[in-house]
Amino acid sequence: MFVQQGASILHADLDAFFAAVEQRDDPRLRGRPVIVGGGVVLAASYEAKARGVETPMGLRLARRLCPDAVVVRPRMSAYSEASKAVYRVFDDTTPAVEGLSIDEAFLDVRGLERLSGTPTEIATQLRRDVRERVGLPITVGIARTKFLAKVASGVAKPDGLLAVPPDGELAFLHPLPVERLWGVGHVTARRLHDVGIATVGQVAQLPEETLVSLLGRASGRHLHALAHNRDPRPVQARRRRGSIGSQRALGRSPTSSAEVDATLVALVERVTRRMRAAGRVGRTVVLRLRFDDFSRATRSHTLPVATANTEAILETARLLLAAATPIIELRGITLIGLAVGNLDDGRSLQLMLPLGGHSGEDLDAALDEVRRRFGSTAILRAVLVGRNQGLSMPLLPD
Repeated sequence: MFVQQGASILHADLDAFFAAVEQRDDPRLRGRPVIVGGGVVLAASYEAKARGVETPMGLRLARRLCPDAVVVRPRMSAYSEASKAVYRVFDDTTPAVEGLSIDEAFLDVRGLERLSGTPTEIATQLRRDVRERVGLPITVGIARTKFLAKVASGVAKPDGLLAVPPDGELAFLHPLPVERLWGVGHVTARRLHDVGIATVGQVAQLPEETLVSLLGRASGRHLHALAHNRDPRPVQARRRRGSIGSQRALGRSPTSSAEVDATLVALVERVTRRMRAAGRVGRTVVLRLRFDDFSRATRSHTLPVATANTEAILETARLLLAAATPIIELRGITLIGLAVGNLDDGRSLQLMLPLGGHSGEDLDAALDEVRRRFGSTAILRAVLVGRNQGLSMPLLPD
């Protein structure tokens, strides 16, 4: 396939990543519907997706839709190792790699024609390398913009390759359903459908001010630009993340204040361990809540000094939670999230001297070493003993 100069951005996306790793590692699962999860579906193989199984569907419903599915418990360490192996293939392909998550990335292959071939040839080799070196299927979309490359990979799934030449961009894009536009979820799609808009081409025909009045200024301008494939963002390699966070769904049943606090403690421990492992410190503690009526709230506080100390961040998080307690009691809580932003490189900052006779950083370092050697549950706070702390999702290297 000939790709005109300019279509040099690749979007590479592993197919049904967690389920594909399970099928790779257990030959008995190949060709069978596989669900990875516990109470909810974290991933489903394409055999299960064909029966209507989706993420994050409840496992009970998934079993009804696909009674013969094989349900396996997630193995986060295996997925993390597979992701690292795939990213080594990306790095061997081009130095311009922008990771989006552990299973997808943008790659810019401009200027590699003499060394590696056309973008399509490079993508073909990348898919072959991932299959041979990691044992996983991967889909690649190629286009002139990041947005369209991601759309192309979505259309090409599973285990496909699709290149969109610059002179065929709108002909490819406009017949697609509005759900293909980046940022169109169920709510936005419903609003568009309610006024008779079903395709990207119909969005493109509307004046920008009409979309703004329908969806709001930010969303309206965003969708108007994407419908015309206006996306000037370059591939930005190796950006350090601006925040580190984690969240935990609590379900729809009533949750006591003690359970909420224990969940917050577990989140703070997880986030601060990740920060220290990455050599990062942060100043802004952000608490995110979702209520039983699906509304959300965010509370934040900025500390005077950047830190990765568990106790300092936990104290701040508990103050934020206490301030939100009245609304939690009124509406109920179904999800709690904790993030630390305004991150800096902890190795380059001068730390405050401990004036209280002991150093929280020393305690954190000792606990980190115990958990590194013997596992994350080798030593726990008393409040977490016997509690399910949820899954720790693998992250991209920072």
